[in-house]
Amino acid sequence: MPRVTHGIDTGFLVAAELVEHADHAWARQTLFDVLGNTDRLAIAPQVIAEFIHVVTDSRRFAQPLNFKTACDLAEQWWTAADVDRVFPNDSAARQFLKWIQQHQLGRKRLLDTLLAATYKEVGVQSLLTTNPGDFVVFGGFSVISP
Repeated sequence: MPRVTHGIDTGFLVAAELVEHADHAWARQTLFDVLGNTDRLAIAPQVIAEFIHVVTDSRRFAQPLNFKTACDLAEQWWTAADVDRVFPNDSAARQFLKWIQQHQLGRKRLLDTLLAATYKEVGVQSLLTTNPGDFVVFGGFSVISP
């Protein structure tokens, strides 16, 4: 069976790392299952930036991470052996702009759309997310969610 590369979105990463997140147990089990299949993970730089922003926000969590801990976790994910680092390129930017217009998406959909375009352009076809509705509109992705 060929290995699959699963793109990680910020919501999934937050759920995987914060015990107080409602989907924490699901995210940890999903990681165990995916990596147990020798599948790979993919992460884009915008995910780690948004991760740090979200997990340090005391309005979102009763026990947010301090900034150093959040940065350390982000670096662990970025440098993990079973994680491929992927980057938006010109084709991803063009796909992003096309999707924004094609699907008449607004300002609150910009980050997810750029992430989906980035993953599409590098060949990622599976997404790990806690927000499947953010990605189904684009088609072409198998979405794994709680």
